[in-house]
Amino acid sequence: MNSSNNFSVTVRVWRQAGPAEPGKMVSYKVRDVSPDMSFLEMLDILNDGLIKNNDAPVAFESDCREGICGSCGLVVNGDVHGPDEHSTVCQLHMRRFKDGDVITVEPWRVKAFPVLKDLVVDRSALDRIIAAGGFISVNTGAAPEANSIPIEKDKAEEAMDAAACIGCGACVAACPNGAGMLFTGAKISQLALLPQGRPERAARALNMVAAMDKQGFGNCTNEYECEAVCPKQVKVANIARMNREFLLANLFSKK
Repeated sequence: MNSSNNFSVTVRVWRQAGPAEPGKMVSYKVRDVSPDMSFLEMLDILNDGLIKNNDAPVAFESDCREGICGSCGLVVNGDVHGPDEHSTVCQLHMRRFKDGDVITVEPWRVKAFPVLKDLVVDRSALDRIIAAGGFISVNTGAAPEANSIPIEKDKAEEAMDAAACIGCGACVAACPNGAGMLFTGAKISQLALLPQGRPERAARALNMVAAMDKQGFGNCTNEYECEAVCPKQVKVANIARMNREFLLANLFSKK
């Protein structure tokens, strides 16, 4: 590491001791920041300094730090996941900033994602939507031959694109309505497009949409902010498919 290129930044970070506690922005100076550091490594340095001063470290989430798990979701300078397109916070590097910059860091600001502490939010609402979808019916016994169920290539690719969703919640955080429809649409689509998911497709659509509404998410008004910030570039076409699946399920359920 060439320390001659290191610089200092001021981090304005949201501090909140607990869900029922009031929160506020607090500024910290972070020195000796390398442009090669990831954004989360810079927060690690900040926390090291706070711990040495017997102050409470800033709570934030991370796991893989490779853009895979989605747990690192933050709002950086007003941008969901930071200024880089279609990436996660852990993929953001400090070379994006310069000496003397003031960086504002906040948690997801969504009704369905209450703040637990500092930058950590409760995203279990997404898990409850997944749980509402249930399982797929499969025959027990030996595994079927891989090519025994023909699937059109374009359908398989669409299903894989939908399944790429990592459930980070960026789509919800970016939506002015706090809608969870891109996430729910992707999870419905990944099974609705495949033969294995068809036996329960109607019940799945009804149950997942009902769970989404119950969790307090808003509705889609075609702002396209969700698609713009999605790290895996999940398309809003999945919302349209979810709506079709939901309408058809309602029609057939009333017959």
